[in-house]
Amino acid sequence: MPDSNRAVPRGALRVAVLADSDTRWKWGALTARRLASGPGAEREAGLEAGLEPHLTGYLLRGRATPTARQLGEVGVRADRLTEVTCAQFLAELRRERYDVVVLALVGGAVQAVLHGARALWPEPAHRPVLVTGYVGVVYEKLADGLLLRHGADLVLANSRHDAGRFRAVYEGVGADASAVTETALPFLEGAPYEPAGSGAHTVVFAVQPSVPQSRADRTYLLGRAAEHARLHPEREVLVKLRSRPGEHTTHLEEFPYQRLVERIPGGLPANCRLVYGNMGEVLDGADLLVTVSSTAALESLHRGVPTAVLTDLGVREVLGNHHFLGSGCLASWDQLDAGLLPQGDPAWLAAQGVTGPAAARRVPVAADDDAHAHAAADDSYAAARARLARLLELGPLPAVAPYYTRVTAPGYLPGILARHHLAPDGTPLPGAVRVEGGESRLRRRVRAHVREAARGAYRQGVQRVAPLIRRLGEL
Repeated sequence: MPDSNRAVPRGALRVAVLADSDTRWKWGALTARRLASGPGAEREAGLEAGLEPHLTGYLLRGRATPTARQLGEVGVRADRLTEVTCAQFLAELRRERYDVVVLALVGGAVQAVLHGARALWPEPAHRPVLVTGYVGVVYEKLADGLLLRHGADLVLANSRHDAGRFRAVYEGVGADASAVTETALPFLEGAPYEPAGSGAHTVVFAVQPSVPQSRADRTYLLGRAAEHARLHPEREVLVKLRSRPGEHTTHLEEFPYQRLVERIPGGLPANCRLVYGNMGEVLDGADLLVTVSSTAALESLHRGVPTAVLTDLGVREVLGNHHFLGSGCLASWDQLDAGLLPQGDPAWLAAQGVTGPAAARRVPVAADDDAHAHAAADDSYAAARARLARLLELGPLPAVAPYYTRVTAPGYLPGILARHHLAPDGTPLPGAVRVEGGESRLRRRVRAHVREAARGAYRQGVQRVAPLIRRLGEL
């Protein structure tokens, strides 16, 4: 992993980001920068003007730990980047002094760190402000994921719509909802879309690792993208991939599109190809974004690019495309083949925190909503920075108080903590923190190579062995 040790400028905000996948690293690092920069950030947080935050990155060791290639594709660098376990990260929190810690993790890992932080600081103390949230569209496990994140000082919601849902969950169980803070996805950026003539010249099909899941459904969608290219030889169809075979992202991908290409009759036409790269850079040349339910749809809508959320496989919760009900973007490949270029509904965009060029062209709405949208467009992180500034000025912060405890969830919490080698009270289990000071460099290298080989074997097993076993056993 890339690693550098740059001196921390005096007055700069010291931020640590712990992430467990490439997409969560992107969200966490960009969120950290948005919290510590932007209009009025220095004044709000008591920082010296013009200083970038000192960002230290930690990658949580696991099946989805990103590779160097994936980190490079994300394009967000840290002053230092280290791979750690949960217990090692907690040891770092005890040793290093951070102002802010962004937890860009799955819910269970967030809960483990929160309980670990409570064990470190059981009484009011000068501890870091703990921030967490979601990397994109929240369409499943709403209550489970939110309650596992409860206890953080800021729980970021990506839109007004999400903020209302989040507060309702916390209030529904009698938990404090004051940490819920409305923001927007930190990677909604890019130049406004300017059509080059009539029609779409470049179509981007943004695929997802786990939606849909079955080989048949994924082969169908890839086939329709290829057919669209054949029907429109004047268009270039780019199938935007998330990872290479053997790599994992936030979700498991059993049937990579790279291997499904072989099942397409006649293969891909000359004007249809697989591409990698940063999504923002791919969208720079797009005239139409097509997806099942990817967060890329929100990035596209923010720019004002025509965006289609596919209905070919139905509008179902398991696909996540039900989140786009009312968006004006639901469409099928048949409709796209016929020339449809869906446009986002302005009111829906505003409620979802999409405040880019498309939202600016929206129809008149109620005065309150209009003011809210303009404020959001000016600076969607102002409220989060204001809350962060208050917490930084507070002095000793109260002990972390998650909703889940050994009293409220005695049959659930201990298992979550144990998966991260923590005891029920949040302290590391014996042997959880390996003392490496006495090890030789060769031994540490060997252990790192063995770990990476095991991770690669696991990934290959998911994508090659597991499907074969299911097929042989007719499972």
